[in-house]
Amino acid sequence: MTLDSRQSTGQLIARLIGPAGPEVSCDSCFEHLDRYVELEIAGVDAEAAIPGMRAHFEGCPACAEDRQSLRALLLSVAGNSGMGGL
Repeated sequence: MTLDSRQSTGQLIARLIGPAGPEVSCDSCFEHLDRYVELEIAGVDAEAAIPGMRAHFEGCPACAEDRQSLRALLLSVAGNSGMGGL
């Protein structure tokens, strides 16, 4: 077994077991995603403001991808407008 396959196995097991703390559903994640990403970009502790989102991103690749895409879009828009943040 290689290191990569052990990491993949570990990640799979973590997804199956789920987080130790609170986690939101995909529907709730989608509902709060804009605010969460805006807080992250502003440098605020988004997880403290919306608990469970980080755990959800770790276990849900689709929502994690949405987060990364939205974050990249907002940073791009902020950069193109000459603003340091939103």
